Amino acid sequence: MCPASRPSRPAASTRRYGGKSAEERRTERRAALVAAARETWREQGWAAVTMRGVCARAGLTDRYFYESFRDREELLAAVWDVVRERTFATLVEAIASHASEDPDAQLRHVLERVLHEIADDPAEAQILFGDHAGSVLLEQRRRETIQLTCDLLIDLLRPRLRADVDETALRVGVLVGIGGFVEVVLAWRSGLIGVDVDTLVEHISAAADAVSPRFLA
Repeated sequence: MCPASRPSRPAASTRRYGGKSAEERRTERRAALVAAARETWREQGWAAVTMRGVCARAGLTDRYFYESFRDREELLAAVWDVVRERTFATLVEAIASHASEDPDAQLRHVLERVLHEIADDPAEAQILFGDHAGSVLLEQRRRETIQLTCDLLIDLLRPRLRADVDETALRVGVLVGIGGFVEVVLAWRSGLIGVDVDTLVEHISAAADAVSPRFLA
């Protein structure tokens, strides 16, 4: 008996149906699956995202799931990437819109933007700031996201850094700041820190202000 294997992905066709090519329709089906998984994740957490549940929510069959994803883990990664890119775009836009201000002021604006979005849409924060224990893939994505955020912040700070800055100390400091921010957000979302957004921004900004002179010119 042949061993079981995952269904192979069907080859793309150049024929058009209803004015759309096979590739366009495949892209739409993939987007529908990602959207369905994202909503399930927002409502119930990543563990509730299943292949059959997502297909039912998207109104598609298993066949179309395997058309775009090898397995559930690949779908979870796709949802994570969508939310991460949206968050990164928010960070970059918030920094760029205050480019003429000093780094401490820019950080304050970024914190205000990100924390208000989390407060306004806590279900979305479930994806990046929820509990990912039990998923090797999501833990790996989380680590990668922290490193990418660190690289992004260092690149943006580069023109303002001291000429004699210690690069290792800088990276450690930024990573500590990012990790601390994530833990503060988790504590805030769980009710362990019972303050409003603006007060939380003040506390985090004060902690950053105490460290920044070590690195900034």
